[in-house]
Amino acid sequence: MAKGNHFLEGKKIIVVGGGIAGSTFVAALDKLWDPRLQSPQVAVLDTNPRDVPGGYSLSLHGDSENGGLVTLRQLGLLDETLKHSIFGLRSGRFKMWDASWSELMSTKPKPWGNLPAANVRIQRSDLRQILLNRAEQGNAKFHWGVECTAVKRLDDGRIRVVAEDEFRTTTAHDCDFLVVADGAESKIRSVLRPKDGLQYAGAIQIGGKARFPGGIPHPIEDNWGLMLSGQGVCCYFAAVDGETVIWALSQQRPDPHTRSNLASPDQFLTLKQEALRLGHMFAEPFRTIVESTSPTSTFVAPAMEKPPFRHDSKELDGIVFIGDANHAVSAFAGNGANMALKDGWDLAENLCGGLSMRDAIAAYDRLGFARAAEALKTSHQRIDFGHCTSVKDSLFRAGLATGRWLMRLRGV
Repeated sequence: MAKGNHFLEGKKIIVVGGGIAGSTFVAALDKLWDPRLQSPQVAVLDTNPRDVPGGYSLSLHGDSENGGLVTLRQLGLLDETLKHSIFGLRSGRFKMWDASWSELMSTKPKPWGNLPAANVRIQRSDLRQILLNRAEQGNAKFHWGVECTAVKRLDDGRIRVVAEDEFRTTTAHDCDFLVVADGAESKIRSVLRPKDGLQYAGAIQIGGKARFPGGIPHPIEDNWGLMLSGQGVCCYFAAVDGETVIWALSQQRPDPHTRSNLASPDQFLTLKQEALRLGHMFAEPFRTIVESTSPTSTFVAPAMEKPPFRHDSKELDGIVFIGDANHAVSAFAGNGANMALKDGWDLAENLCGGLSMRDAIAAYDRLGFARAAEALKTSHQRIDFGHCTSVKDSLFRAGLATGRWLMRLRGV
């Protein structure tokens, strides 16, 4: 593209949110931008501090072109990610167990293309740090501890973002292009699309992190997955590191409860008793895991989601939502980080190679919308079979048994 012809050359871009989606976009834009052109000015505004410790582990997929590992390879960050992964290339398997820990399903997909792994697990904080380190190598300026509270269209067509710091000092930031990556409960989305909020997906999770200094108990030390009861209750388990496992027991309920952390001794005891009551049918080490939970890690959380949307309205000219700000999925989808990575890369790639902003955003929408819609469908299916009972449970288990038989026939 000849110098002076790109629609973002020398323009101002604001990215609201410096998490996985936002940092991926900034890093990808820096990598893909034609060095013969004047770079756009990029400013990142994030309500959090730069370094956010701890968190949970997540799964990064590499079994298809839509996997997050593909984006990390494109960014040149795959090796660094593998160094920080919980299992390394020994990535474990996703499994389903019955209430006695008998294996109902075990899957280890094949890597896509020449990727070294089809799946790895990593702490979210580690992935965020890897992406942020790369994003900071470019010219983007990061502003931490500022909350974006409002956005408006100016008379000249540009976009103004109003931000507030910890001292309640308000500043205005004007830009030509706005990328919104401020998470599932996006403040910017609530302003521009007030009726497009999170929706309850029909299940409540209670859980926490259990510590095992001597090592995580079998069979989840190298694996993660879902334990099914056939009685309307299921439990998810995943290693956070070599000594910590997160668990989330869920049950379908008609109404969501308020998301909360349960830090007081009485609340913590109530949660443990509730978990042990609901999961009474689950064999050891279920009870040991619940009893070993850290009081400050416990939570009660409804499964929330939000369908994706396209950016084809006049009100969204020059504004694009990526990651959870566009299409939040519940934990049952197990795909939020992968979609955030792909969104950030796809948007940057189409902007850098597009002939116009409108065409670039339309191309991004074609990719991101279909990807998010499929993840939402998968989430609903997992909620359905994870909590099924009676005849439906029997049919589901028969289907899993048939699948295992077919895989043995194929030598998989």
